[in-house]
Amino acid sequence: MHFADIILPLPLDGYFTYSLPPSLQKLAKVGMRVQVPFGRSKSYVGIIARLHDEKPEGYEVKDVALLMDTEPVLLDTQLRLWQWLADYYMSPIGEVYKAALPAGLKAEEGYKPRTETYIRLTAAYQNETTLHVALNMLARAPKQQEAFIAYLQLSGWDMLNGEVSEVARDELMNTSGCTLPTISLLVKRGMLETYEVEVGRLNHGGEPHFENIKPLNTVQLQAYNDILFSFLRRNVTLLHGVTSSGKTEIYIHLMKRELDEHRQVLYLLPEIALTVQMMQRLQRVFGNRLGIYHSKYSDAERVEIWQKQLSACPYDIILGARSAVFLPFQRLGLIIVDEEHETSFKQQDPMPRYHARSAAIMLASLAGKTSAEAPRVLLGTATPSLESYHNAKTGKYGLVELTTRYQDIELPEIQVVDTKDLQRRKMMHGVFSPLLLARVREALEQGQQAILFQNRRGWAPMVECRQCGWVPHCEHCDVSLTLHRNLNQLTCHYCGFTYQIPTECPACGSKQLKGRGYGTEKIEDQIREILPDARVARMDLDTTRTRHAYERLINDFSAGHTNLLIGTQMISKGLDFDRVSVVGILDADSMLNYPDFRAYEHAFMMMSQVSGRAGRKGKRGLVVLQTKNPTLPIIQQIVRNDYQALYHDQTQERLAFHYPPYYRLIYVFLKHKSDAVVDTAGLELGSRLRQWFGARVLGPDKPAVAKIKTLCIRKLVLKLENGIDMPRVRQYLRLAQQQMMQDKRYSSLQIYYDVDPL
Repeated sequence: MHFADIILPLPLDGYFTYSLPPSLQKLAKVGMRVQVPFGRSKSYVGIIARLHDEKPEGYEVKDVALLMDTEPVLLDTQLRLWQWLADYYMSPIGEVYKAALPAGLKAEEGYKPRTETYIRLTAAYQNETTLHVALNMLARAPKQQEAFIAYLQLSGWDMLNGEVSEVARDELMNTSGCTLPTISLLVKRGMLETYEVEVGRLNHGGEPHFENIKPLNTVQLQAYNDILFSFLRRNVTLLHGVTSSGKTEIYIHLMKRELDEHRQVLYLLPEIALTVQMMQRLQRVFGNRLGIYHSKYSDAERVEIWQKQLSACPYDIILGARSAVFLPFQRLGLIIVDEEHETSFKQQDPMPRYHARSAAIMLASLAGKTSAEAPRVLLGTATPSLESYHNAKTGKYGLVELTTRYQDIELPEIQVVDTKDLQRRKMMHGVFSPLLLARVREALEQGQQAILFQNRRGWAPMVECRQCGWVPHCEHCDVSLTLHRNLNQLTCHYCGFTYQIPTECPACGSKQLKGRGYGTEKIEDQIREILPDARVARMDLDTTRTRHAYERLINDFSAGHTNLLIGTQMISKGLDFDRVSVVGILDADSMLNYPDFRAYEHAFMMMSQVSGRAGRKGKRGLVVLQTKNPTLPIIQQIVRNDYQALYHDQTQERLAFHYPPYYRLIYVFLKHKSDAVVDTAGLELGSRLRQWFGARVLGPDKPAVAKIKTLCIRKLVLKLENGIDMPRVRQYLRLAQQQMMQDKRYSSLQIYYDVDPL
């Protein structure tokens, strides 16, 4: 093969063809990395997507400069998944490459393995006579002599045959108490020498202990067998099990079954926070057969996991967030997508805007084309997405339902508090109702724990002048600034820009500037005043910027070092705490009043999930749900945990107004620095698309946030009935975009797509 089509990490469609020098033609394979020139002076590390003998016409083909691998770093199934993601989500394949591959595998200098310094005797001192000479020489240097003897003891040096164990320099220093200069002097004397050993960064987690697997109870065993039976007929099955029904134990038994058959498992979770608890739980069972992969791990760690998965001894189980779907698997048997309803599975920015659940299902399908049997996919949740439940009810997926909690513990009691009435009677204590405070205080006094849920971080969502109503906005985005009092700044949650807190209103000069609304910071501050003896922790984006912060917060709460946890939606996602008896939902209305057709679905899921944190073991838990609209049907559905009623109401509404699961959605976004240009471009693109799609096109309109990072935004919506020819739809969209970009007015216009938006 004389030519190679290369994927480059650039936001450009298609492949780039290079010629292979004769020295590389027999060595090159699809999936290998190559270094190639690009433009006049740049070079990139690309991936070979295709080898062929078809010489391109019309331009000079450049040579591949360097072949970087002896074996492919990308398996055939992965490459086909990349191609599917690029096509389905209308993203350049170069963007898929950038999202999928760890940075260390994309860099020209490559990944640098971690090494550790080891110590050994030099050749001159590897016999009994010279050793005695060395010890005599060190008689007047007691610290050096002590370190030398400590080395001999640690290495187990055998004077008869010279056999020794390897000794790390750090191990010698820790054991003997000697210092680095002392060892350096022994090296300088020629008695010891140092050498480097590649050690890797991965935590091996101990040996597996299958005996720790708990036996399933009767209900769980029935669900387990139903899942296996469903897998005989369908590749995808939805496990709909109420919170605390023991779904994780079923997953563990399914994983054990796959490992017994010498197959691998991919276990996807929506939040990094969840991997902390699940990692500890799975390591107790599967030990060093478990690997962890997500964005909070260093790039070097991710490179090592990637390489391990390509080796002869890969991890049998990978636990990770959505990016783990990109890892190489040589014998994949099962994919578990836990909390499948979670919006965190959908990538937003940057491209590709993929959904990990859909990518996992496609990965299983593609893997099945190269193996005797396709991997199976299990979607697990207490609150299924309407699309998944619809697919299960219509027979596209299998469906297994688990309706009772583990050990028959009742679902928590949900008491609804009318905060509008309490505010009118001046009975609210800030954002806290008297009932909520009483129940939290009672729980803490009894040695239990409580969770307070508020889906807004910061001190206050906005600052307002009480005199004239002026509100500070971000100069780069069309949003008000959030007050972070602990950091003493105003922050834009869209571009991250920060501002000083003004001392007076620039509009009227008033100094009466007050924060409006409640964020988690403010709630933490107020609850500390009300309950000074409570051991309070806060879990939101501001307090969990590293993986160690996640681990510390969760472990402290699990161990009882803290007993009152305040958090945003990340605390609603499957965390398992034994002693939580009370959960407070502080403001249900902020979720219900969100301008989105999925608002009720997402609110039901979030509130049901956070409610499920209460009373998981022991007595029945209590949830205090605060709202100004207690008579809304959705509130009663949450109280009764009536998912069927929610599904019925929402699907009827969506069928009438052409929304999923009966219609497909594609959002088309246009961005430009000029509001006038993006407005004209939106109208023109909308007109072009209506020529093909007619009334299926809505807009252009300004989205809720119409300017981000100085770019003005317009949005078009395509509502496409199920069964429509999607490849042709994508073809028309790309054609319309190409026609638009030929106009010089739109040379700097950005057009991008969100397929199946959440």
